[in-house]
Amino acid sequence: MLPMSRREECANCSADQHVCKMCAFYDDKRRGSCNEERAESVADTERANFCDYFKPSNGAFNPASHKKAEDAKAKFAALFGDEQVDNEANESSGAESQESSGQKALEPLSAKQLAEQKLRDLLGG
Repeated sequence: MLPMSRREECANCSADQHVCKMCAFYDDKRRGSCNEERAESVADTERANFCDYFKPSNGAFNPASHKKAEDAKAKFAALFGDEQVDNEANESSGAESQESSGQKALEPLSAKQLAEQKLRDLLGG
């Protein structure tokens, strides 16, 4: 929906949408990252900004870069001996955690809730 608000967010992940990396003028191969000559420089290309030249790009989402992020998370989890928190692990661990704490197993725990539960178990709280 256009015009896009500066505070527009993704319905799935709540990520900012009015960002340089989502713009048709964005070029990650250039030093300035923007092909619009009149646009002011933006320090963080992944955060919402006030650029008047913003034009949403159809090809902004790159599934390959999403795969890189997932691989990095898996390596980070392996480094510390933790299991990677994903939906399948979350569903099984979440139901067990809820049942052991006396709660009904209505829905799986979120990643945040699962991490908090692990921390509480670790600290004995």
